Amino acid sequence: MDGSDATGQCLCGAVTFRIEGAFESFFLCHCSRCRKDTGSAHAANLFSSSAVITWLSGGDRVRTYRLPETRHVSSFCTDCGSALPVAGPNGAVLKVPAGSLDSPVALRPNAHICLSSRANWDDDLASVEGLDGLPG
Repeated sequence: MDGSDATGQCLCGAVTFRIEGAFESFFLCHCSRCRKDTGSAHAANLFSSSAVITWLSGGDRVRTYRLPETRHVSSFCTDCGSALPVAGPNGAVLKVPAGSLDSPVALRPNAHICLSSRANWDDDLASVEGLDGLPG
């Protein structure tokens, strides 16, 4: 998917959106701020300097949080808390959480970033047992 007509939504479905335009990069960020945002080992975000987002429904349920005195910004659904796209001020780069998209993502991640601050348990995860469903 190059973003030419990608769609997505939050977990509860109250917020839906369309992205028009191409993504230039896809990073897996391990910084402590992104780990706090996602509650996981890393954030998986797509970035575009030219794509445009259209909120199809629930735009009034989107809240944006900017961490004071940093460049860190995130958006979320006020009903379910799902991560949502966020555009920087004055048409700056659009950041789209990859997991919020319903469309397939053809772009492979460019890199793991901020590895120096990754969680201490985020090492050799490929060796952890994998299950196709919930544990029994």
